[in-house]
Amino acid sequence: MAAESPTRPPPPSIDKAWALFLDVDGTLLSFATEPSAVVVDPVLRDSLQHAHQRLDGALALISGRPLSTLDRLFAPLRLPAAGLHGLERRNGDRQSAPVAAPGALHRIRAEAEALSARLPGTLVEDKDVALGLHWRAAPQHGPQLRAFAEAALPRLPGYRLQPGDHVVELRPAGADKGDAIAALLEQPPFRGRTPVFVGDDLTDEHGFAVVNARHGISVLVGTREPSAAHYTLPDVAAVHAWLQDALPA
Repeated sequence: MAAESPTRPPPPSIDKAWALFLDVDGTLLSFATEPSAVVVDPVLRDSLQHAHQRLDGALALISGRPLSTLDRLFAPLRLPAAGLHGLERRNGDRQSAPVAAPGALHRIRAEAEALSARLPGTLVEDKDVALGLHWRAAPQHGPQLRAFAEAALPRLPGYRLQPGDHVVELRPAGADKGDAIAALLEQPPFRGRTPVFVGDDLTDEHGFAVVNARHGISVLVGTREPSAAHYTLPDVAAVHAWLQDALPA
């Protein structure tokens, strides 16, 4: 008999003493067939701006997307953020970035694009130092793209595979979302606050672990199991409504 899924309560209302960390895709933004097709509702942008102000700046985006893409999506906002699963970080004037992509990645990208052209509905996402292989619109092709990524990995010393929701990435080893959150918590305005992380995907479990270890609040969006999160919100719309509660009366 299968074990029952844990029952998690909704998170408490946003508190001024929090350091709030938010995943993007699947948490703030609904998934699209292509990563470039997502849309940021102006109401969401306003909610993030107000929450950022209410928390005295202690709100950050924690995403697998590059910082440059986050800035384009949420413009004119330029929030503290971690991109590429923590390989890029920005907090005020502090910014870090990964080293340049190895030459082998360019060759693998060309091979991946040739494979994708033969697999309708799949997509290769160029993240400069990382490469995402997507099959959301064609789940039957997932095994072929995963096999390609696994075969390519030995040609990229210092890289690792990052599985996600209908995607696998070839990315530099090192930092993850939990590392990014831990680093930001050492810096103002996040330092000394209760850490809160909201995310949906397997990659967000690193963040949940860091927040839980610091007696913070971990919030899973959706029904994916298993998860270390202690609270839940059912979907992206519920996240938006929760953020709206942070607005001044």
